Amino acid sequence: MVLPLLQGAVVAPGWVSDDAFLAGYGAAQAVPGPLFTFAAYLGAVMKPAPNGVAGAALGLVSIFLPGLLLHLGTLPFWERFRRRPSTQAVMQGINASVVGLLGAALYSPIWTSAVQAPADFAVALIGFILLVAWKAPPVIVVAVRALGGAVFALW
Repeated sequence: MVLPLLQGAVVAPGWVSDDAFLAGYGAAQAVPGPLFTFAAYLGAVMKPAPNGVAGAALGLVSIFLPGLLLHLGTLPFWERFRRRPSTQAVMQGINASVVGLLGAALYSPIWTSAVQAPADFAVALIGFILLVAWKAPPVIVVAVRALGGAVFALW
């Protein structure tokens, strides 16, 4: 859900190239806390100052401070709120809609910009099989897909 918003905010004004954005997103998915890692990466590689370490710190604060403040503000009421049947029904609907939003974020910009040839599809399919069927660790999947991409690039 955050990916299209981040892409529009940093790629459209030219702060980060589309290739650097997608490369950072892909790399961040291989480590725990991908949003944390990706926010720091974007802050570090942005063209306008502050960038580097200061930009990474600013990116982290900017991505997490609003949610943290919202969480802290609602925490005193949460236990009473979550026990209501109507709230549970709303949360089930929200959870279902998140699946659709994540699918849309996977399709655009990831799928539309990364899968442009049969070889790209093969690399994506191999990664999917490794993750879903073989339950391979994400780091292994990223390494195998990077190797596959490099091999296909040589052809």
